[in-house]
Amino acid sequence: MIAVFLGLRLYSVLGRRAEHEEEPVPHRFEPKDKPGISQAPQAAQAPARAVTEQEAKPDVLPVVERGVQSIIAADRGFDIVSFLEGAKGAYGMILEAYWQGDKETLRELCDDSVYEGFASAIDARDEAGETLDNKLIRIEDATIRDAELERKEARITVRFLADIAAVTRDSEGTVVAGSLDDAIESRDIWTFARRVDSRTPDWQLVETDEG
Repeated sequence: MIAVFLGLRLYSVLGRRAEHEEEPVPHRFEPKDKPGISQAPQAAQAPARAVTEQEAKPDVLPVVERGVQSIIAADRGFDIVSFLEGAKGAYGMILEAYWQGDKETLRELCDDSVYEGFASAIDARDEAGETLDNKLIRIEDATIRDAELERKEARITVRFLADIAAVTRDSEGTVVAGSLDDAIESRDIWTFARRVDSRTPDWQLVETDEG
């Protein structure tokens, strides 16, 4: 799955409008929905209909709205709902790459500073003879906390609330910490960036923090 996603890079998951916007849009957030990897199905009797841009748009703070509008003005192909869905996909891809020690994928999806942080942690883990056997159970929430356009660079900060089963094993495969049976709550604040005047549509993870 990671190989497939990486082949398309972040172009396929972050911030591009659908080619036919009048068609129904799957997996978009409704105000009362609980965001995550899986959504509860609609009632059987509910008629299918297209989701309008206003209905699909996630609730954001006014300061975030201004930032989003400035990004849209500079990049008419940007779509906030598609970006948020793609950010969730990128979150899972990057975590999985870090857990598996996949530096090549991390290099593609992160800027230099973030990559170096991940790479150093992977090296320290390898030196200790430890491996991670982690699993992303679900993303409970993904909320845009900030958006801005500065000197042609769009930056969007997303706060992720996720359940993760975390296990650390030693060189012999023995569990030394964690359990796959008990998920822990993870709160992360990640910032993605992209130059709007670039010919390539790739977004990269440029900053991470705990939420």
